[in-house]
Amino acid sequence: MKKLFLVLLTLSFSSLLLQGQEKKTPYGNNPATGKYYEIRGIKIYTEIYGQGEPLLIIHGNGGSIADFSNQIPFFEKKYKVILADNRAQGKSHDKGDSLTYEMMADDYEALLTALHIDSANVIGWSDGGINGLLLAIRHPKKVKKLAITGANLVPDSTAVYEDVAALVQPFYDNAKKNRDKGGESLTHWKLAKLLVEQPNIPLSALHTIQCPTLVIGGDHDVIKEEHTMEIYKNIPKAYLWILPNAGHSTPVVYKDEFNAKVESFFQTPYREIKGRTRFN
Repeated sequence: MKKLFLVLLTLSFSSLLLQGQEKKTPYGNNPATGKYYEIRGIKIYTEIYGQGEPLLIIHGNGGSIADFSNQIPFFEKKYKVILADNRAQGKSHDKGDSLTYEMMADDYEALLTALHIDSANVIGWSDGGINGLLLAIRHPKKVKKLAITGANLVPDSTAVYEDVAALVQPFYDNAKKNRDKGGESLTHWKLAKLLVEQPNIPLSALHTIQCPTLVIGGDHDVIKEEHTMEIYKNIPKAYLWILPNAGHSTPVVYKDEFNAKVESFFQTPYREIKGRTRFN
């Protein structure tokens, strides 16, 4: 089973934190920049901020563009920041009966193509990190550099803490019971299935990632630290950053450190560290 905190606890907690901040721009519901793009049979809601090198930011399960209210003002000063509501989430509606991370990764490739963007830096949080990995795997030319936090490769106890899995089960069971009602009930079921049954990314697929990657996690994340380490170890050009005293909401609780570290990663050429350079 996969993480539920991003769907119910993490995002709710993050929203409470954001409510206490002065927020003049209605991120996620901004008529000044919001636009729908017809992508792969559905309409994807997108907002774009700033100018410069393209930066794609991808939210997690049950989230929306608004989850990055701490990142947009920071990164729009140097980048063309592109955010979209994933299919079946936020303002992007999808009446289909299935949902996979592969589908969403392909959506982002199509969106970047529609925006005439050959490649972009990418930030992904939680399920957004999974989508970022799959985008780099399935469409390597589209990703210049990739920063992911709280991502996982499999939905079982090798990746996710058992107490988190226990929280997921009742919601999965309830969504399954009501799935035939259609509408929002079907959407809840599709998102619940993502949490429990996906992703299923083999380590061999990570070996094909060509872009420099920053793998991030909290030392008390819903994803086990050893699993985050496994992701880092299997990407050819990867750095690892584990935040101390941190859970799953690294872009919110540690927003200043998160933004600064990711910005430094984007701006600094990747370097191979071995031999004598390990002493530096």
